[in-house]
Amino acid sequence: GRRPRRVAAVRERPIVAPVVVHAPESEGGRRVVARGRILGVADNVMDVLDLVEAVGLERADVRLDDADLIDWRGGGSYEWTPSSE
Repeated sequence: GRRPRRVAAVRERPIVAPVVVHAPESEGGRRVVARGRILGVADNVMDVLDLVEAVGLERADVRLDDADLIDWRGGGSYEWTPSSE
């Protein structure tokens, strides 16, 4: 009989959300990056929606709490002022 083929283990890259909203900056706003490309600085969630829409995501399909789509760093969608730490 035939022996089963050996399949080499594939090391998967960590999954990263395609949109990253960085921590609030000292000057105000949060930098928004999509797949390594800086989209701009958002001052609120509506700005985030505008920026991701500009790169082809449908606003209606964007859920701000979807961690597979948006990685909120330094606070969630409710945090827009720099940390006092």
